[in-house]
Amino acid sequence: MRIFLTGATGFIGSAIVRELQTAGHQVLGLARSDAGAKSLIATGAQVHRGDLEDLDSLRRGAAASDGVIHTAFIHDFSKFKANCETDRHAIEALGSALAGSDRPLIVTSGTGLLAAGRLATEENVPASSSIPRVASEEAAASVAARGVRVSVVRLPPSVHGENDHGFVPMLISIARQKGVSAYVGNGLNRWPAVHRLDAAQLYKLVLEKSSAGGRYHGVAEEGVTMRAIAETIGAGLGVPVRSLTQDEGGAHFDWMAHFVALDNPTSSARTRDELGWRPKELGLLTDMKENGYFS
Repeated sequence: MRIFLTGATGFIGSAIVRELQTAGHQVLGLARSDAGAKSLIATGAQVHRGDLEDLDSLRRGAAASDGVIHTAFIHDFSKFKANCETDRHAIEALGSALAGSDRPLIVTSGTGLLAAGRLATEENVPASSSIPRVASEEAAASVAARGVRVSVVRLPPSVHGENDHGFVPMLISIARQKGVSAYVGNGLNRWPAVHRLDAAQLYKLVLEKSSAGGRYHGVAEEGVTMRAIAETIGAGLGVPVRSLTQDEGGAHFDWMAHFVALDNPTSSARTRDELGWRPKELGLLTDMKENGYFS
């Protein structure tokens, strides 16, 4: 198939490009810059110029393809709500080009939307419509109602691997800056995690095997405790590890305090059973220790 991939030059998208090509698919990657276009051409992918706010470009890319995988998102947390609305409009634009065609649309969401403190499954729906990121799943439901064959892949807070620039590197940066690696309370709250290469394989399997309306969890580890993450960071940087109160955590972690306190254990049992997905890459803590997170 010829697949239109948004976020094709990103941390996860670049791994999806290789996964799709290895499986014999052709990739049409969205690129907003000359540098992005050049990097896509180097992989053997085709280039479609545009960005998430250019809805006409998204419609054209989807119309020219046999299916769409949408992984792009604007990661500027100072404008988080606005960026979530941009994602909503992008999904609606992609869906408008696919309605009634049976061509698949795969939308990316997050496990952090689900109710905290208990094991989340694929059947669960977002805990609150007031969370801005829920816009992605609302848009998926909206285009499904218009006849689009849409599936949702929920990713965990940590998608790790080479060139990771997500939450874990941010925690390392804070610990390096402040000279202490911290967690809040007893640190037993949990983050699910997945390696980017395992996540890329999941997107390919969803493309090839999913049923319309399916929700899938890209989760290799159901929950790694924040204390274990903090201890690994402390050992990697050679700094002390400390427990903080909630108030102290707010000051220490700033805008990341909400994510650091998140207790989000998540199952991927149904995803594995339905698609035959078998994560095989390193777990988060081992990846952190062995692959340059502290260099």
